[in-house]
Amino acid sequence: MTLHTLTIAEAAKKLRAKETSSVELTQAMLKRIEAINPSLNAYLTVTADVALTQARQADDQIAAGKAAPLTGIPLAIKDVICTKDVQTTAGSKILKGYKPPYNATVVEKLNAAGAVMLGKTNTDEFAMGSSTENSAYGVTHNPWDATRVPGGSSGGSSAAVAAQLALGGLGSDTGGSIRQPASLCGIVGVKTSYGRVSRYGLVAFASSLDQIGVFAHTAEDAALLLSVIAGHDPRDGTSMTTPVPDYAALLKQDIKGLRIGLPKEYFIEGTQPDVTKAVNEAVNVLKSLGATVREVSLPNTKLALSTYYIIAPAEASANLARFDGVRFGPRADAPTMWDEYRQTRGEGFGAEVKRRVMLGTYALSTGYYDAYYLQAQKVRTLIKDDFDKVFNEVDVIACAASPTTAFKIGEKADDPLAMYLADVFTLPANLAGIAGLSVNCGFDGDGLPVGLQLLSPAFTEDRILRVAHQYQQTTEWHKKSPQL
Repeated sequence: MTLHTLTIAEAAKKLRAKETSSVELTQAMLKRIEAINPSLNAYLTVTADVALTQARQADDQIAAGKAAPLTGIPLAIKDVICTKDVQTTAGSKILKGYKPPYNATVVEKLNAAGAVMLGKTNTDEFAMGSSTENSAYGVTHNPWDATRVPGGSSGGSSAAVAAQLALGGLGSDTGGSIRQPASLCGIVGVKTSYGRVSRYGLVAFASSLDQIGVFAHTAEDAALLLSVIAGHDPRDGTSMTTPVPDYAALLKQDIKGLRIGLPKEYFIEGTQPDVTKAVNEAVNVLKSLGATVREVSLPNTKLALSTYYIIAPAEASANLARFDGVRFGPRADAPTMWDEYRQTRGEGFGAEVKRRVMLGTYALSTGYYDAYYLQAQKVRTLIKDDFDKVFNEVDVIACAASPTTAFKIGEKADDPLAMYLADVFTLPANLAGIAGLSVNCGFDGDGLPVGLQLLSPAFTEDRILRVAHQYQQTTEWHKKSPQL
């Protein structure tokens, strides 16, 4: 039995049947991480001792008949999510050595469910990037082709799950940072609705856009993970009290009569032909399962990129003001307080973080706030209205998650606009606060994965998970693994 190839659902069954133990499963994963992670750089911190302690506790729970679906399951956690007494760097030098005194709510919930934390995964610095090349701790490599990026900013978690260095994982999505890497790595990635999952303990990038979500090989596994981490948290003022359904139980419903919309603004010139072909073939599969398909329009999509890159940097500028060398991480040795601030931030922040902080500070400055930030918020409302109107006509939107498959490491490093365009199909959903996911729907001519993006109204994650699950029951793409 090859333990690392199991899905979460399969592993849970074997654990409950006593066919294996959580300690055996965890040891197998740690051994695989030791062998493969040096070439991928998916993990920044491997928490072997913590993982084995949690695995032994999980085995005790199982023996006592108290097993939950995630009890004993080894998972990866993106390094922007706080973990008590375990280094949390957010991919930045400015937080090197920082060990939070508390766990994020999602980590508390995973611990209560008996899950096992294998370690913290690489990320673009403060989640700012689309390739995981902006990490202060080195580039993460795509398991399908080590010369290519895994996507970003949650590239570490995505690569870890795709390479079977974890059975599932957590990431965060501010403009596509779960769905885009899931697409480029050939797995399932779910961006939850704004307010569905607590952000307490998430190192903030853009507070009105950030959401924690999940990675897995199957929609079923994603549903199991989401059922645990979703729900209201009084410590997060944006957390909603909307009841959490049993996502896994709702997967079995068919999709006959489901109305799927294809937004013409997302099927555009410049998209890689292999991507368009794979997405169209996936839509045909959904039609064969009884869904109806029609073209729809989201006319303000063309404004989403520029809107996002005013709002997100503005919020980043405010959020990152707290990193001054006084309370977190290393501090520069300078003669005055202001020199200390400047030097600490100058040395601690990378180029992309500095770029976005300066963009955001400019957009918020006197004389420009109304012209840029306030105007962007008005356009954001128009983008949300577009989605609201379309969802009166259809149940789900289907399109590509990324305009291309994984690009070469360094290919877009000197062209910020080209890098920002990697998220052109994903960031409108963050502006609107709706639910989204990416599911593997094929491969291009170079053997690189293509992701089908599914979007639905806020708090209807069950709907897109059901569509993805029914798609996976009919296709074999999710069963393919990179040869490492």
